[in-house]
Amino acid sequence: MSQDIDYGNLMHTAMRGLIKTVLTEVSERGLPGSHHFFITFDTGHDGVELADWLRERYPDEMTIVMQHWFENLEVGDNGFAITLNFGDAPEPLYIPYASIKTFVDPSVEFGLRFESPEDDEEVPHVAEETIEVEEPQDQHDADVVSLDSFRK
Repeated sequence: MSQDIDYGNLMHTAMRGLIKTVLTEVSERGLPGSHHFFITFDTGHDGVELADWLRERYPDEMTIVMQHWFENLEVGDNGFAITLNFGDAPEPLYIPYASIKTFVDPSVEFGLRFESPEDDEEVPHVAEETIEVEEPQDQHDADVVSLDSFRK
């Protein structure tokens, strides 16, 4: 009986657990110090909930910023709900963890990137972790962990 261990999916699950833990702490205590998050997610992913006008404006992906103003942050097992301000109009969102493409906290140069097999034509068969640098606009560099090399 020969089965492979799917390290890529195991790492993605662990990294999404890290995001859940961070968001749970923020929901209980608020954002500490200068911490803030850029979260990019797939707006077409099953379970994403956002206003029709936002889905029309961002049909593929959207990046939200959790920094100065947000409310109603509710962290669940499969995703989180949050209300953000879009041009003086509060809008509720629900973002499943599985829809997240990147999670960056530029205040401490930390970032995670979730890549799918569609992101690259060729996927290496050698398992090695890579660190890439992502540069959010007007922010510090952030180290981004890429798990693409774990996929077969």
